[in-house]
Amino acid sequence: MSVIRSTDARRTETPNAVMTTYASPTQGGTGLALWRVEMQAARSGPRHAMDTEQVWTFLTGTAAVDLDGEALTVAAGDTLVLPADLPRQMRSDGGFTAVVASPAPSMARNLDTGDTVAPLWIV
Repeated sequence: MSVIRSTDARRTETPNAVMTTYASPTQGGTGLALWRVEMQAARSGPRHAMDTEQVWTFLTGTAAVDLDGEALTVAAGDTLVLPADLPRQMRSDGGFTAVVASPAPSMARNLDTGDTVAPLWIV
């Protein structure tokens, strides 16, 4: 059993959000990553697809999600299950905070550039 102290949480900032990783393979986990997302107001994440399922539970705020062409709205208290390999994009007018779990490692493919990366908050 591993204890990951709050002081060991890894913080990753992007232009649209801050991800705080609580557990991942490089932080004492094995095959699961857990992180918090704090998306700023009036921001939008990239259009991308993940190679693994993700489960998002929204703690505050709201988000508009385009999931493979379907428009979804989620708010505090809602849980969103995003299947693997489907195009997705998330945006928020007022900002939100969510906790996310995903198998790890996971790869993200940017659908605009074609680049594939392992997001730092999942490794």
